Amino acid sequence: MAISPLAGPLIMLLGMVMFALNDAMGKWLVASYGLGQVILIRSLAALVILAPFLWLAGLKSITSAEQPWMQFARVVFSTLEVFCFYYAVMYLPLADVMTYWLAAPIYVAAASPLLLGETVGWRRWCAIAAGFVGVIITLEPSRAIFTLPALISIVGSMAFAFMLLSGRGLRNTPDKTLVFFQVAGAALAGLAFAPFDWAPISSGVDLSLLGLLGIVAMAAHMLVNRALKISDAATVAPLQYTLLLWAVVFGWIFFGDVPRLSMLTGAALIVASGLFIFFRERQLKKRETVLPAVPE
Repeated sequence: MAISPLAGPLIMLLGMVMFALNDAMGKWLVASYGLGQVILIRSLAALVILAPFLWLAGLKSITSAEQPWMQFARVVFSTLEVFCFYYAVMYLPLADVMTYWLAAPIYVAAASPLLLGETVGWRRWCAIAAGFVGVIITLEPSRAIFTLPALISIVGSMAFAFMLLSGRGLRNTPDKTLVFFQVAGAALAGLAFAPFDWAPISSGVDLSLLGLLGIVAMAAHMLVNRALKISDAATVAPLQYTLLLWAVVFGWIFFGDVPRLSMLTGAALIVASGLFIFFRERQLKKRETVLPAVPE
């Protein structure tokens, strides 16, 4: 049966709603429970959902994973990223934190010449510069830029960028294996920190929400992967920026956060820069199939 052209975009949009819902639930839960506790229970729930897929793939998909040191580096970055994210949302509006994280593709483009030997021409460097200006505007340069939550947000978004970069070197590793290592790393780190900030779970509803946090995150990952498989990336990847819209909506509904003008301005620059970099890279890849690579 033919797949509707709208299927991929609709699945990607649903995945972004799920990610935003996961982030809003996480912000709600870390207000009452320890950071390590939330991440531990979230990760265990995700592993339960992932287990059947790993069983079907076989243990060899884990034990024979390529480039062990690169896998380890990716786990370190992904674990640091998730801890930074949930720490940041304890103190900052959801939309602000999401804006910092959406800047990750800009960091990737800036670091790729040094770490991956990729060529970046003047057009993309201009877009990278504009993206950094967007981050600075969002931070509102003042003494507030040196607050711990703001600095943690920057560190977390950069860790996310390095996680994406390391993923480029692991293209042959199945998605299920990458997700397993990522979730298992977060679970181990959560287990290490949970005893120091464990809070009694006050109700069955909270316990359900803690477990649901991991399930919603896994569902979001699966939806995004599915969308990328049935539709061209140029069609669905830009829709990931709708995550910021949902962060604004959920932040306002659940936490009463009203977006600041500086956040909206900075976010607009970051989104525009990210989209330009994405489409420019795709244009160059298509050109390289018929012409030798040339500087931009």
